[in-house]
Amino acid sequence: MARRTKTILKAASSPRSPSPIAHTLPAAPLAKVGSSLRPILAARLCGPRDIRVERVPHPGNPGPGNVLLRVTATGICGSDLHTFADARIGDTVLKSPLVLGHEFAGVVEAIGSGVEGLRVGTRVAVDPAHPCHRCDLCESGHPNLCRRLHFCGLYPDDGSLREFMVVPSRTCFPVPDALDDETVAMLEPLGVALHATDLAKICLGDRVAVLGAGPIGLLLIQTSRLAGAAEIFVRDPLPWRASLAVKLGAKPLPLRAEVDVAIEAAWGGAAIEQAMDLTRPGGRVVLVGIPPEDRCAFQHSTARRKGLTIVFSRRMKHMFPRAIQLVATGKADVRSLVTHRFPLRDTAEAFVLNAGYKDRVVKVIITS
Repeated sequence: MARRTKTILKAASSPRSPSPIAHTLPAAPLAKVGSSLRPILAARLCGPRDIRVERVPHPGNPGPGNVLLRVTATGICGSDLHTFADARIGDTVLKSPLVLGHEFAGVVEAIGSGVEGLRVGTRVAVDPAHPCHRCDLCESGHPNLCRRLHFCGLYPDDGSLREFMVVPSRTCFPVPDALDDETVAMLEPLGVALHATDLAKICLGDRVAVLGAGPIGLLLIQTSRLAGAAEIFVRDPLPWRASLAVKLGAKPLPLRAEVDVAIEAAWGGAAIEQAMDLTRPGGRVVLVGIPPEDRCAFQHSTARRKGLTIVFSRRMKHMFPRAIQLVATGKADVRSLVTHRFPLRDTAEAFVLNAGYKDRVVKVIITS
């Protein structure tokens, strides 16, 4: 496929087939939505670096157990950048146009039957994961490892870079009025950091190294501190991100250091082997980043002789209540990470800037 990036505002000529999630969200009679049934704007990835802002059909009324959301803000995640650059992430390959976006805030516009705890006008954070809640892994408390998991913005399931979308009501978490839309969109990456921190099993007084000071790494610095780390070291090749990490309480990682826990949040690569080298015998290594080449490598003898515990972190599970509480009480700072804002119409430009690490970018928010 040709490598290009453009913004095209037009009606979608060949809408993609409904995703598996869409099949489970029956629409109520369209008349109930009324004038909002106009076509909506959506930013669709059509191939490598080919994002087109198009008009697509309105998602319609929510069915039983679901709500219609007006999306207010979406953050660009590193996984979105993977898919944008290569039209794939890991072994998931883009086969038709896809709406990216899974870090998002919204407002409830319509409610399906059987929904409790939400009303029209409720502002919510949204868990982008749609586990089946029936498989053995879901029932044993690991919905992030669901055998039939669907996920907003991961092919074939459309995400939040559009004006309206229908989601299960159980994925929606009401937020305090004091949290603005950008902050609410940042609760999802904070949840990812919380889950990785739980896996790290940080003890009071531990020395922790965070490799990578992108948004997840910067949040890991904060969650590691809250978990009881005495010292947190950071390494990142981009000086403005390393500087922000220091402001958030980390120290530059010295050439020679030994830590109790190393957390890799740098898209894999050399950072994985660095994590093994840094960690003391008997320590823990948590791998959070997703390598573009879908491979990880490290010196086996180093990890073996140290007896390291190596853990892979996959997304999160039921972290939104904790994330909301931490931000609402001022214990976690997510706003200082947001450096750039774009309207939905300019999604292509936003991705180009973010993928190129231009203009000292840290976190990009797209508003609908």
